[in-house]
Amino acid sequence: MVDQTSLGLRSLVKQDGSLELSLAQVTVSPPKNDEVIVRVEATPINPSDLGLLLAGGDVSSAKVSGKGSQTVLTAPIAPVVMRALVARIGKPMPVGLEGAGVVIGAGASREAQALIGKTVSTFVGGMYGQLRKVRAADCLVLPAGIKPEEAASAFVNPLTALGMVETARREGHKGLVHTAAASNLGQMLNRLCQADGIPLVNIVRSEEQVQILKSLGAKHIVNSAQASFRDDLISALKATGATLAFDAIGGGKLAGQILNAMEAVAAGASADTYNMYGSSVHKQVYVYGTLDPSPIELARGSGMVWGIGGWLLFHFLTKVGPEVEARLKARVASEIRTTFASRYSRTISLLEALDPDVIAAYGRRATGEKFLINPNLAIE
Repeated sequence: MVDQTSLGLRSLVKQDGSLELSLAQVTVSPPKNDEVIVRVEATPINPSDLGLLLAGGDVSSAKVSGKGSQTVLTAPIAPVVMRALVARIGKPMPVGLEGAGVVIGAGASREAQALIGKTVSTFVGGMYGQLRKVRAADCLVLPAGIKPEEAASAFVNPLTALGMVETARREGHKGLVHTAAASNLGQMLNRLCQADGIPLVNIVRSEEQVQILKSLGAKHIVNSAQASFRDDLISALKATGATLAFDAIGGGKLAGQILNAMEAVAAGASADTYNMYGSSVHKQVYVYGTLDPSPIELARGSGMVWGIGGWLLFHFLTKVGPEVEARLKARVASEIRTTFASRYSRTISLLEALDPDVIAAYGRRATGEKFLINPNLAIE
């Protein structure tokens, strides 16, 4: 094989306090013995991608110059945000955690050669590009007939949902709470918990989201916008026995409200025995998202047996080890059209990903508006 060229999206934080998004032409060298080259045909814009892609830039004030593959978008970054981006300054960064495509080249190893022509999904970063060279071992081979767009989100959301359930089992919790529960991930977690018989409390922020989850068969749905939120949450926690929550919101009062409601249920179960330190039931909230970047506010009322911490898929996979990871991936591959199916509102090109109006749409992270990039769509 010979060198090939690939157009890919780059995100650059500049010293002058601005974000620059552009398309870069890069050389893809022939694959080594254990490597393959994937022609990327579908890669999602996940919330976890937006932080790297947009770097907190004010896209509403963006300016665009150039045309076609020479298009460049620039947007200002507030000084307070720049302080957290010092390590990124001057380094053009490839974007896109995961994606799927067809293997068009392979190294000499038997494992690599076996993938030629196969549809695979991979989770190695830099997927917002036309070609991606990866190790054969990093490819998830999909069943025959699966299209790249069906397998584009085979890692981040499916493994996060499975990781949440696995964490609950390992830590001895019998039920879960999930916030922003009508999201693509939330809908996936609902299907998974229903399939595995795990009680799940879904916290949403609108009646529209309540109806989405009801249509999916969700049993316990609580709307945080309602005045009865605390009472409704306590009722759902009583019904499920959930003592573990995964919070996508991050900032504000919600994590504390969940802990307090869990304590109210636990203390009520042993109301005949007063303890000034609260119940002995451990209550845990893991924050895994930052839909609200404000500080986390915890009001007293959770007793003295509780925890709050961060949860990240990468750290979870490292902790559980390769055997568990392989087991979870195998389940994703076998259920990619059912439990772990994803739906997209729009497929865009690399060039469209630089359009301020399109960025405003996918940057909203609105329920039901998940975008997919096909890097090989034509660019003028």
